Amino acid sequence: MNPIPLRLGFVPLLDMAPLAIAKELGFASAEGLALELKAAPSWSSLRDMLLWGQVEAAQMLAPLPVAMAMGLGGAAARVDILQVLSMNGDVFGVSAALAEALRAAGHGFGFDDARAAADDLARAASRPLRIGVPFPFSTHAALVDYWLRAVPVEYELCTIPPPRMADALAAGEVDAFCVGEPWGSVAVESGVGALLLPSRAIWAAAPEKVLAVCHDWAEARPEPTAALMRAIWRAGRWLSLPGNRQMASDLLARRDYVNAPAELLDRTLRGEMILSSRGELRKVPDMIRFHEGAASFPWRSQAAWFAARLARRHGQDPALAMAAAKAICRTDLYRLNLRSVGADLPGASEKLEGALDHPTAVASERGTMILPPDRFFDGQIFDPSAGNR
Repeated sequence: MNPIPLRLGFVPLLDMAPLAIAKELGFASAEGLALELKAAPSWSSLRDMLLWGQVEAAQMLAPLPVAMAMGLGGAAARVDILQVLSMNGDVFGVSAALAEALRAAGHGFGFDDARAAADDLARAASRPLRIGVPFPFSTHAALVDYWLRAVPVEYELCTIPPPRMADALAAGEVDAFCVGEPWGSVAVESGVGALLLPSRAIWAAAPEKVLAVCHDWAEARPEPTAALMRAIWRAGRWLSLPGNRQMASDLLARRDYVNAPAELLDRTLRGEMILSSRGELRKVPDMIRFHEGAASFPWRSQAAWFAARLARRHGQDPALAMAAAKAICRTDLYRLNLRSVGADLPGASEKLEGALDHPTAVASERGTMILPPDRFFDGQIFDPSAGNR
């Protein structure tokens, strides 16, 4: 039987790893798929590639399908979230000049205290900040807005494609950035910036990228959809094994994937981050997560968190926005298609977000599910049935 050809779109980032691993290590071919991976220069172009049928599935920013479901951004088609590709993996960084101002103000670059970092950033900023993010509807933008909402600092978000972030910082187009690895570390290696926080310091279990498909395609092609989900899930499980990190880094460093030094990719997978040209090293558990702790499950409550924040920003009804966001999280397909490969399935499809401050066992089909801490830096808890944030 001939393999089924599928085109998958991606933006060159470490968190596209499950797509590359599924193709290169045979997880896709074992499911009867022939994957073709197609790079896009920006998130807007990748979104359009999916909507115009140039790819069947895509790595996508977690809030982007949510925004589309809310009618934001001018895209009318429904795009579904099949599963989460990665959690965390972003960094907030500043220019070399702003880093020196922070040091002069007494900031110690501890890389773990989001509240202190926000306060010190507000004191060190001598003018409104231009903060680079990859896209308006992104985890990066949502976390920056949430993190800085309570401190007296003016800022504007500027859209910069991830591979251009270090160049934009060097050219003075932005003063700071929030971007997925390895592009924050590239700014450090280039001597133009320093890292201030990992994204997990703001939200300990933030969904970053998802596997997205057009709703009509998934409904019309259930077998390729199931095969793709199984291949990506197995790739994420492979990536979770520490012994595979170096091989993954070498593969992803290739020009047709991330096109960045393998050392920087390996550093993030290990959770050992170098913050500046001074060489400060910080160890960050769960710097990026692909599999453990139900990382790939498309929790409806996470989509609802993004929707509630977008609704308030754009003057929409939060309850309607959250309902639309929950509807595109295909927990039904996740349960149907991944039970057979050994995925432990949670007893519920949504949960309180931010309620866990230590690893916690939760009800699941196999009884083996332990969720990691998911706290927000300010201790708030989001109830998806109430939309209280």
